[in-house]
Amino acid sequence: MFVDQVRIKLAAGSGGDGAVSFRHEIYVDKGGPDGGDGGDGGDIVLKASRNQNTLANFRYKKQLKAQDGQAGSKARRHGKSAPDLEVDVPVGTVVSNLEGQVIADLVEDGQTAIIARGGKGGFGNAHFVSSTRQAPRVAEKGEAGEELEAQLEIKMIADVGIVGLPNAGKSTFLSIVSNARPEIADYAFTTLTPNLGVVDIDGASSLLLADIPGLIEGASQGKGLGDEFLRHVERTKVLLHLVDIYNDDVGKAYQTVMDELAAYKVNLSKKPQVVALTKVEGVDDEIINDAISSLKKVVKRGTSVMAISSPSKSGVKELLRELNKKVEKANASAGKSKLRSKLPVITLRGEDNAWSVKKREDDYLVTGRRIEKFARRTKFGDYHSEQRLKDIMRRMGILHQLNREGLEAGQTVVIGEPKIGKLIY
Repeated sequence: MFVDQVRIKLAAGSGGDGAVSFRHEIYVDKGGPDGGDGGDGGDIVLKASRNQNTLANFRYKKQLKAQDGQAGSKARRHGKSAPDLEVDVPVGTVVSNLEGQVIADLVEDGQTAIIARGGKGGFGNAHFVSSTRQAPRVAEKGEAGEELEAQLEIKMIADVGIVGLPNAGKSTFLSIVSNARPEIADYAFTTLTPNLGVVDIDGASSLLLADIPGLIEGASQGKGLGDEFLRHVERTKVLLHLVDIYNDDVGKAYQTVMDELAAYKVNLSKKPQVVALTKVEGVDDEIINDAISSLKKVVKRGTSVMAISSPSKSGVKELLRELNKKVEKANASAGKSKLRSKLPVITLRGEDNAWSVKKREDDYLVTGRRIEKFARRTKFGDYHSEQRLKDIMRRMGILHQLNREGLEAGQTVVIGEPKIGKLIY
C-alpha cells in the first residue's frame, strides 16, 4: 500500500535523575558525596533509506517513543544513557510541525536528522562538591525529552515530472522509455500513485522520471485526486507536459493543468518544461501541425513543443534528448545557487541568559531560557534543591530585580510560562 503522508507523535526519552548519596562512614556527611549523574534520554532520529518507498509502516503506529535514561546511583555510578531510536523513512521525506514549519528534509540516502532530542541527565550530588560546599545534599532531576506532533510526507525526487490531464498518455510514455511498469487502462484516473522510472539517454546519461497522477480543473483545491500528488512536482527540475491530441481544444487542455500548477501553494507553473502532443500515430501531419500551432499560442515563449507516439516511439528519442538538455541547464543553475548560498550570513542569536520579571496580582513570574532550564532540573518540594535554584537566581541578578519589584517574605515566585515550578520566599 502506498502511503505518502502521515501524522505521528514523537517523544524523546527523558534524562535520568541524579542521585544524592554519601560514602558510609561514622560521620556520614564527612564521608563525602558520591551520588552519580543520571543518563541522557534517547533521541528520535529519522534516516533516509532507498529501501523504503512508502510511509505505510506508520499507518497504524502513531507514536514513536525513545527510552529514558537511567538514574544515577551511589559510588558515583552514572546512569546509563538510553540508545537513540533510529527509524528508516523513504528518501524525499519532509518532516514538518503542525504549523507547517519544516523540521527536516531528507533528500539523500543515509541522511539523518534528529527530530526530537532526549533530555539531559541530572547531576548527582557528587557534581556539586566545592571548597565551600563539602557535603551538598542537592541533585538534579533529569530533563524531559522533547515531544511534538509532526507531519511526515514524501516528495519524490525526480529529474522530470510528467504532468497532464487524465489519459494524456503519461503512464504509457513512462512504460515505453523506462523500466517502470505502471498500471495502464483506457479510463481516467488509472494511475492512483506516482510511478518512477529510470531512462537511458543515448548510453551517455540517465534521467529519473516521475509520472504524476492526472490533474483536473480544481485539483489544487482538492477536486478529483486533489493536490495529493502536486507535492511530488515540487522537487522536479523539469516538467514534461503531455497533451492528448484528441482533445477538442489542446490549448485549453494545456492551460487547465497550468492553472492548477500555478494555484498550488508553491507556483509550480514557473518550472522549465517541454510540451509534447501524444497519440499522434495515424494522425495527419496537417492536424498535428495545427495542434502544435495552437499550443505555441499559449505556452511560454521559448518552450519546446513536440509531437510523439509512445507505441511507435516516433519522436520519443528526440523528446528525451530535449529533456536531458533542460535538466542539465537546471542542474547548472542549481549549482550556482548553491555556491551563492554558501556565503556566510551573520545573524544575531537570542541571548540564552536573558530573563524577565513580571509582577502579577498574586505572585511574580520569572521567564527566560536559561533559568527555565535550571528550573526543569529542580526537585521542587526538596529544600536543598530549591535553595540551589534560589542561589542561581541570586547570581543571575533575578533576586535583585524581584526585590526592586517589591518581593516580600512569604510571597510566591513562579518560574516559566506555562509554569515549571514555584518558590516561596
